[in-house]
Amino acid sequence: MTKEMVDPADIGVHYDERSPIGDEFRNGQMHMWYWYDDQDATPLKDAVHRISRKVTETLGLRPGERVLDAGCGPGETAIYLARTYGVHVTGVTVSAFEIAKAQERAAANGVAGRARFEYGDFMALSYPDDSFDAVLALESLQNAPDLRQVLGELFRVLRPGGRISFSDFSLESAADPARVAKFMDTLRLRELPTLAEWIAYTREAGFQVEEYTQCGPRVFGKKTKYLRAAMEDRESIAAKFGEEALTEFSRRHLGFFAPRKDQIGYVIMSARKPAR
Repeated sequence: MTKEMVDPADIGVHYDERSPIGDEFRNGQMHMWYWYDDQDATPLKDAVHRISRKVTETLGLRPGERVLDAGCGPGETAIYLARTYGVHVTGVTVSAFEIAKAQERAAANGVAGRARFEYGDFMALSYPDDSFDAVLALESLQNAPDLRQVLGELFRVLRPGGRISFSDFSLESAADPARVAKFMDTLRLRELPTLAEWIAYTREAGFQVEEYTQCGPRVFGKKTKYLRAAMEDRESIAAKFGEEALTEFSRRHLGFFAPRKDQIGYVIMSARKPAR
């Protein structure tokens, strides 16, 4: 990967270009889906929300706590946390589109006072040490130029005893590396850790790993099911954005679907910053 492919400004443009249509497909959630099996008839937007619930429930949030949503996307997950748990969420992203959409969505849902969104590079956050009770990162760590640095920065802004939960892709098979390379290029990934490497990175940053799971077969393993579900919304999205824009959106994501379903995993991990 070149340096330009992991520059924060480049990542911001990457999401500015893809998030408007992605926002429509997934209702303000830019992360993956979760289906139990091929017979699971859950609509796409609800299958995506399953990931939101599955990851955030591991944080054990309490009313009034301060939460950092690191790589917040268009804001739906932060708004869900503010409404459901009564927490104060700060969402950071390098995408101008996502900030504007998230602010609009928070105002429409009446939680603008508890869910705020701002530009922020999670490699160098502006917040003081020990600023947050919990940190959430849904498929955002993958965009970091240096996983050790970003996990160290999230460790810094988390209070002693605070919790972090994240989800992200993992490498399950090194076979057929050309397919994996296409996947990584599409997502602007510098590296694709295995589950064991994700655990090692998290512990190296100082966290105590408390829980982890590999649920790739129900996530990336259901990519064909996602494509069928997405086609159900194609006509309405094409009417809103235009056929040319939707075709270009699809073209840019071809590499994402290149790997075999057994090559790409999906890790969910929860950890804690040791109390002093």
